[in-house]
Amino acid sequence: MPIFLDRHDLRGLTAADIAEAHRKDLELQSRYGVRFQTYWFDEARGTGFCLIDAPDIETAMKVHAEAHGNVAVDVIGVDLSAVEAFLGRVTDPSPTSQATSTPHDTAFRAVMFTDIVGSTAMATRLGNARAVEMVRAHDALVRRALQDQAGREVKHTGDGIMAAFGDVVAAADCACRILRAFEAFNLASTEKLRLRIGLDAGEPITDNNDLFGTTVNLAARLCQSADPDSILVSRTVRDMLPDRFGVSELESRSMKGFPAPVVTYSIAWQ
Repeated sequence: MPIFLDRHDLRGLTAADIAEAHRKDLELQSRYGVRFQTYWFDEARGTGFCLIDAPDIETAMKVHAEAHGNVAVDVIGVDLSAVEAFLGRVTDPSPTSQATSTPHDTAFRAVMFTDIVGSTAMATRLGNARAVEMVRAHDALVRRALQDQAGREVKHTGDGIMAAFGDVVAAADCACRILRAFEAFNLASTEKLRLRIGLDAGEPITDNNDLFGTTVNLAARLCQSADPDSILVSRTVRDMLPDRFGVSELESRSMKGFPAPVVTYSIAWQ
């Protein structure tokens, strides 16, 4: 059956309220041939997201309506592997004690792109075999930093990596660690690797009906717009970072897919 992710307006409700609503969904789901796999709840933003295995959107919403009346405001079709890459799980977490365990982590995620500067020219200059070795060096350094900061690799882009984080500060720390690791690599290597990084953050359902669509697009555009050896972040990310990151505001930049110029910020990673 198709898999759907829906978005609810849950302002004024608590984690206990949402856990009870999820329990009611689970009680009713078999009557309609639907399976509510898990949910995410963000009390601060007043939003919640349900992952549902259902014949169609209408049937899934019928269960919500009958179980507790809180019908979603937006629904999109999703791929389970993409959901797991971004959000970290596709089922309710297993109870860790005799007490009832309820999943109430938020679905807000930071998305990071890395990009090797001049990768095409590097392949022409070094040849394919040596260029592949350099890309593998990039991959190893980035993946080590992701592991240290609880980041998840979403996909490899050929000359970079897209990753997701449950915490914006961890994402920024990871980006700084990556550039410091590349700085150390270049001191010991005759062939230098220069990198640019872009970061944005947001929720999984936005206007373009695609999983983290706007967040992914802006993070990618920020990465493309960044200078070599720099980290470019959005205002959303900037507003969530402590002063220790030394964030500086840069000029607004026109970016493909965004109607208005985007204000950009850089992180002093050194």
